[in-house]
Amino acid sequence: MELNQLIEKVSNGVDLTIAESSSAADALASPDVSTDEKKRFLIELSRKGEASDEVAGLANRFRELARDPGLERWKESAIDVCGTGGDKQGTFNISTTVTFILSAAGIPVFKHGNKSITSKCGSANLLEALGVNITAENEILGKSMEELGFCFMFAQSFHPAFKEIMPVRKALAEEGRHSVFNLLGPLINPGVPAYQLIGVYSPKVMGLVADALTKMGLKAGFIAHCDLGPEGGMDEFSVAGLNLMRGVGALSDADDQWMAEDFGLHSGSLSELQGGDVEENLKIFDQLLAGHAPKALEDSVVLNASAALRVLGRHSSIKDGIEESRDLLLGGAVRSKIDQTREFYSSL
Repeated sequence: MELNQLIEKVSNGVDLTIAESSSAADALASPDVSTDEKKRFLIELSRKGEASDEVAGLANRFRELARDPGLERWKESAIDVCGTGGDKQGTFNISTTVTFILSAAGIPVFKHGNKSITSKCGSANLLEALGVNITAENEILGKSMEELGFCFMFAQSFHPAFKEIMPVRKALAEEGRHSVFNLLGPLINPGVPAYQLIGVYSPKVMGLVADALTKMGLKAGFIAHCDLGPEGGMDEFSVAGLNLMRGVGALSDADDQWMAEDFGLHSGSLSELQGGDVEENLKIFDQLLAGHAPKALEDSVVLNASAALRVLGRHSSIKDGIEESRDLLLGGAVRSKIDQTREFYSSL
């Protein structure tokens, strides 16, 4: 179906099917469709309100169009921990730190991410500073999984179709408009991990993302958001506010909210979670591993790692995983993993 026909449907308030949304993805990725037409589609889709079939159809197709990293051997036991971004809070790289905790625990991690857009230091920025070759070819990704238990897939290297979409995304951003692309990043991991912990920028999209991931066949996952009250929200769990959680797949019955105190942790302030540029975040990372970081940041990292362990079925509750997560972070396992990572990439 032509994109202009799909525009007419959504402008009339009609939700697209998964198949129609897949066609829309092809049109958005095509150099033969004008930027104006793509922009009109995304605006009308946002105005109508995206449906879970639309998000699932777009995400599935963009994942099919992505470069295949060749990681099938690990995908059924792998997890990704990633946020949508866009919360504009400037916090430290919590999910990237969680990647090292999980890999130190022997869990395969497919980390999918990008360089910073809304903060000074994105996951790719920090990992690159820690020695990771963020544009590594598939052979290196496989070796990284074998030797380190994790790999990083730099979104720009894996989604060539997005080259045709960047002009329209830039145009929408300049107008201050959100689009479905503000949600898609964590949903289009090209390695297709069976498990995910996904943070979202708004509680309003939690159900939408959870339903889309269920339709995409995710084995189990949590959708996370932290409500900071007047200060807005975060696209991950933290001890700085009220945590909202929705389950996916085998955990689809999970629909909960809780504070830090419910897990024996102390509430902290958003200011304690702040990050900076790459150099500053490297210092914070070292402080975390030495147990000298702000307690609220340490506890927020541990909280997200514990949630990921719960997604994987390693513990029967998030609370039960806190001690293991803290031991991995502070006991030398993560420090050792960092050293192994630097050695691995420097020897290539």
